[in-house]
Amino acid sequence: MIAKLAWKNLWFKPLNTVLSLVLLTASVAIISLLILLQEQFEKQFSSNIDGVDLVLGAQGSPLQLILSSVYHVDAPTGNIDYKEAEVWMKHPFVETAIPLAFGDNYRGFKIVGTTPDYIKKYTAKISEGKVFEKNFEVVIGSEIAQKLNIKLGDKFFGTHGDAEEGHLHEEYAYVVVGIASPTGKVIDNLILCTIESVWEMHGGHNHGGEAYSEDENPPHGEEGHIHVEGDEHDHEEHVHDENCNHDHEEDHDHEVSQNPAHGEEGHVHEEGDEHEHDEAKEITAVLVKFKNKMGIISWPRMIAQNTKMQAALPAIEINRLFSLFGIGLQALQYLAYGIMLISGISIFIALYNRLKERKYEFALLRVSGASRIQMLGLVLFESLLLCIVGFFFGTLFGRLALVMISSTTDEQFKMAFNPMTIIWEKEGILFMVTIFVGILAAVIPAIKAYRLNISKTLANA
Repeated sequence: MIAKLAWKNLWFKPLNTVLSLVLLTASVAIISLLILLQEQFEKQFSSNIDGVDLVLGAQGSPLQLILSSVYHVDAPTGNIDYKEAEVWMKHPFVETAIPLAFGDNYRGFKIVGTTPDYIKKYTAKISEGKVFEKNFEVVIGSEIAQKLNIKLGDKFFGTHGDAEEGHLHEEYAYVVVGIASPTGKVIDNLILCTIESVWEMHGGHNHGGEAYSEDENPPHGEEGHIHVEGDEHDHEEHVHDENCNHDHEEDHDHEVSQNPAHGEEGHVHEEGDEHEHDEAKEITAVLVKFKNKMGIISWPRMIAQNTKMQAALPAIEINRLFSLFGIGLQALQYLAYGIMLISGISIFIALYNRLKERKYEFALLRVSGASRIQMLGLVLFESLLLCIVGFFFGTLFGRLALVMISSTTDEQFKMAFNPMTIIWEKEGILFMVTIFVGILAAVIPAIKAYRLNISKTLANA
């Protein structure tokens, strides 16, 4: 009976009730949204840096290097020489070193050249197919397979850079040989292939063995010239016309002309070949995990002093990002609690005015047999009922807002949030705070209802 009567009393003046409900719903929605955002944001960022003690990359912003190499949400700081990085990758302190090479994307999803260790790092399994082995074989993340409906054996062309509308590399097609299992981490939105695939796509050397066009082949004698059919005869005539008496040089040049191009069968590696080949080998970053923590302490200074690279520590940079991110969240939380306080004042005013206007009805209830405790409970129940309804709608609208935010972040940063997640501890505290505001707002009106003088009230009526 009290519940039914309290519900009718709430709608005695609907505008006051709606105003209190809107304020309470808005405050709970903002706080609930911030709780879900902060919890999932920090969880996703923390889970992705597991097993990464240090990131080796080009000089620039350390935070940018971490965001681009670990989370793939920013542009890289540049490329580094593979040979120079390999020296550090083979350091005795290093337990694992995973190289990464960027450059292309497919419909907004980044194509990453790496090793199978990258899949193991994120504890992903190949749910269909196999791990990439040859150039231009790719393993795609579970989110990509679902969103783009890609299956094993499908082929596609990469687009240069990070933008979907960049230059299309139609000379090479990627082949899907594997689909990774869902992990809830960044790997779900990546396309993985061998590093050699990235080098072959962008490098100046034809590692695939296909012939260069005549326009691409530099003139004879210039760096990068590849010997093709007809070079031998022209070269011999040139040597003969220049100096017919240099038999040794003629024999040597004849021998060079017989050497197939680099990458073709029978090619003999001569002095300088390896150096030219290595010049095209560049990578974007290296994810390093140490055997002990000495590397974390000493490497940033050593690399800065002895190389043109930088060593960024994910733990430090992400903590700094959380602190910057947390300032904004804290300010919004203060704003939301301020709105909740205003809603509490609104509830108090509504209950107090309602008690003044309906005190004769309360006196009649007392005459009809209602006790003082029931009058006290009636006022408190009105306030608590309003708070419970506001909390319900607040959590609902907070999750709807998270769905809209998630669709935007998923499209732009490939980072999604789950609106169905329940943070029991924090949301439980929020519920208790909401109930406390309702009780606090109803204390004075409830006490006045409890102390209501029946005879005096009815006499004045």
